[in-house]
Amino acid sequence: MGQALKKARQKRKLVGNSDAPQVGTDHELDDLEMQVVRYKPDGLDELVRNTKFSKKELQLMYRGFKQECPTGIVDEDTFKDIYAQFFPQGDASQYAHYVFNTFDTDHNGTISFEEFVLGLSVLSRGTLNEKLNWAFNLYDVNRDGLITREEMFLIIQAIYEMMGRYSEPTFEGVSPKEHAEKIFQKMDLNRDGVITMEEFMDSCKMDENITKSISMFDTTL
Repeated sequence: MGQALKKARQKRKLVGNSDAPQVGTDHELDDLEMQVVRYKPDGLDELVRNTKFSKKELQLMYRGFKQECPTGIVDEDTFKDIYAQFFPQGDASQYAHYVFNTFDTDHNGTISFEEFVLGLSVLSRGTLNEKLNWAFNLYDVNRDGLITREEMFLIIQAIYEMMGRYSEPTFEGVSPKEHAEKIFQKMDLNRDGVITMEEFMDSCKMDENITKSISMFDTTL
């Protein structure tokens, strides 16, 4: 992650929100460092409570994140550049967009260290329910608590685009639309044209193939 961020930063300038301090001089960087140091103890203690990482792990992760992201945030363009490096055989931009939105829990257009480790905690050490909840939020593009056929298709299509020439053998020659429809039919248990969180959870737990299909890329970061 650190090396990818370093390369991405050569292409993109990290952009913070209007309230975030901008790093331009050594003096400004020192001021930012002071602010970060003052905030760190309470922030780390809270993250220990809210994640499955130890304080030592969080300190190491924070140190690397701060080194690569002195502004303390990652914007969407940088995030897409990171994905592009891991999937050079395809176009990962659309899938990266959806993953970015899932990590960006406050929907302000950037991912903070807190948001990053909270999401990473779920994906790397979360329970099955926590991982499925994260996956549901990924597919629920408009965040209305339901997954439609169109939303299912958008994510599956983005996965195909990201995998590029490897899509066909991975998905056994099935088109994105066919793949999305097959999953949707299995998950829409009451046939009302939408998938609820409960249907999503129940379907995944009942069908190992669906679970593998849905979670295939949930830890790609």
